[in-house]
Amino acid sequence: MYRIITARTTDLPFLTAIELAAARLLTGHAPESVLAETTSREDFEDAQKRGHLWVALAGDEPVGFAQVKVLEPGIAHLDEIDVHPDHGRRGIGTTLVMTVCDWAAKNGKRAVTLCTFRDVAWNMPFYARLGFEVIPAHERTPALRSVVEDETRRGLDPTRRVTMRRAT
Repeated sequence: MYRIITARTTDLPFLTAIELAAARLLTGHAPESVLAETTSREDFEDAQKRGHLWVALAGDEPVGFAQVKVLEPGIAHLDEIDVHPDHGRRGIGTTLVMTVCDWAAKNGKRAVTLCTFRDVAWNMPFYARLGFEVIPAHERTPALRSVVEDETRRGLDPTRRVTMRRAT
């Protein structure tokens, strides 16, 4: 059985390994340089202190996480979500996404946004099933354009990426 909680300081050392293991699922979809990227300990600590980081626990051990950034007023951006492949396909990702959406609604955010792969089955189609809709490029806010530009600089192909939004 899994449960989702707001991340504790003691959870942070586990997150990088989850991040790297989950990235391997994207081999062939993202450049190796991106697959090897990890979130800094400082970013995890900041997100944890702000209440913008949730973990999925198996017993008391983190096996997944979701991190939100508030890049613009009234919008929560799902910056990252990862589930260790050993615990995949058990509803953890769905529960993490819905936890973020519930948090956003309770905290006055009118929407949750994200960027994901257009052509990976457990990316865009997964989020669409959860009520996210594609944001056409011409409707992207400056904050979302900045996220896409950063992804492109890091080596992600913008034609294979999509921005999505779910109203809360």
